[in-house]
Amino acid sequence: MPAKDIYHETVKKALIKDGWVITHEPLPLKWGRKDLYVDLGAEKLLLAEKIGRKIAVEVKSFVSPSEIEDLKNALGSYLLYSDVLEQIEPDRELYLAIRKAVYFDLFEESIGQLLLQHHHVRILVFDQHHEEVVQWIP
Repeated sequence: MPAKDIYHETVKKALIKDGWVITHEPLPLKWGRKDLYVDLGAEKLLLAEKIGRKIAVEVKSFVSPSEIEDLKNALGSYLLYSDVLEQIEPDRELYLAIRKAVYFDLFEESIGQLLLQHHHVRILVFDQHHEEVVQWIP
C-alpha cells in the first residue's frame, strides 16, 4: 500500500464538503500482475439523472525543490492510472488534485496549458487552508 500524500486528508474533506461520498481509500486497480492504487475513489448521486457519477482522485503535493520534477511524476501517475481505468472502469473519471497555488504557478503557464490541451488532464483544484474544492478542470 502506498504512503498517503500530505494533502490526502485535506482533499478527502474537500470532496466530502462538495457532496461526494468517499468509496475507496485507496482505489485499487489491478492490471496483469501489477497492483496499482489511486488515492481516492468517490461517488456522487446526480438526482436529476438518477445515476451516480464516479471519480478517482490522485493527490499530488508538489513540495519538492523542483516543480518540474513533481509535474513529471504527477503526469506519469495520471497517464498510467488513466489508461488502466479506461480499460477496467471506463465510467470512472480520473482527476489530479493539486493546490490552488500549484495550479496558478504551473497550469496557468504555457507548460501547463500545453499538458491540459495535449493530454486532456482533468484537474481538481483545492484550497488547502479551507479544505474546499475551488475548481474542476474537465
